Amino acid sequence: MKQSLVAMVLLPALSGASLAQELPVQKYLPLALAQQAAAAAVAACAAQGYKETVAVLDADGVERVVLRGDGTGAHTINSAFRKAFTAATFGRPTSAWKAAVAQNPEIGNMQRIDNILFAGGGLPIRAGNELVGAIGAAGAPGFEKDEACAQAGIDAIKDRLR
Repeated sequence: MKQSLVAMVLLPALSGASLAQELPVQKYLPLALAQQAAAAAVAACAAQGYKETVAVLDADGVERVVLRGDGTGAHTINSAFRKAFTAATFGRPTSAWKAAVAQNPEIGNMQRIDNILFAGGGLPIRAGNELVGAIGAAGAPGFEKDEACAQAGIDAIKDRLR
């Protein structure tokens, strides 16, 4: 009897406002913006004579767009994806890992995790403070050049990332 009485008193209270939870609102990277970022990054590299592949992923690390510039090596497809995946997974530029690994070489073991690559050229894409995706570029002669191309892709859409 006591249990029934407790259930009758507590159930309405628990099923009301105290248990109600609003659905979260999450920003996402629309396909059109992903395409524009990738195209701008490939174009920025091509203008400098670099043969670049660019991958744009959503915040979960799932491909939205992959553009392989003319004459790019086949290996750049996987490298661009892994750079973007790493940036999406950790929410930071892949170039930031160089110093972290230098200070603590064991961190480098994380590269054994599928799709993680601590090579410059991967950047998170944010709308305000919210991670909405990542871009990875591969193929330029140097990781800093890959990163500059990826940044050109973000710069092309940054005014629409709100």
